[in-house]
Amino acid sequence: MAEDSPKRRKANFNEAETEVLIEQVLKHEQLLFAAGPGRASPGQKRKVWELIRHKVNPVAACPRDVEDLKKRWRDLKRRDRSKLCRLSQGCGPPGPAALGLLLAPEEMPPAAPPGR
Repeated sequence: MAEDSPKRRKANFNEAETEVLIEQVLKHEQLLFAAGPGRASPGQKRKVWELIRHKVNPVAACPRDVEDLKKRWRDLKRRDRSKLCRLSQGCGPPGPAALGLLLAPEEMPPAAPPGR
């Protein structure tokens, strides 16, 4: 009987992989996640995820498949939501302090003029 080697897990996503994944998913967000009558077919979504995979793999520490990318995207969304929830202390709408921690300075909404 041949010895089966234990399955080794893949390396963690590095920063470059994560950046490319976020950039590409946001670029194709409407196609991937839209609801309603104008949504994409499963075949179209599969093609978009394959395109994203081809963009991520050149910067990847190890080859990624579509399921790896989908799981990483779900984990990123969940982590950001829970971070936002913790910062806003009660899972209501985030306050300005919470937004400041989550958004880059160029993404911040313009401040309201004083006296309003």
